[in-house]
Amino acid sequence: MDAAPKAKRYYSDAFDVYDRLWYHGGMYAVSQGKTDTYSVEADNAELRHYLARLGRRSRCFSRCPEALKAALKLFMYCYNLRQLHKQRFPNYSAYVHQFI
Repeated sequence: MDAAPKAKRYYSDAFDVYDRLWYHGGMYAVSQGKTDTYSVEADNAELRHYLARLGRRSRCFSRCPEALKAALKLFMYCYNLRQLHKQRFPNYSAYVHQFI
């Protein structure tokens, strides 16, 4: 995560702890409604849906960081292929498992 590109803007709800976090030189703002955060939350829901180890209220978790990293890399690869397919062929259904 530390090596990932830094965002120029960070949005969240008005939870007070976010005021005390460091945003790597980016601007922090409280989102008015969900317009700035819904896409991130949708991606988080996709991860929890497809990877049981990231599910809420779950006892499935990775004890090995390398296993978690490998599962995330595989998911991101398949998910990105599906997104590209959906852009090229919007009238055809596409499921993540079809791109493994």
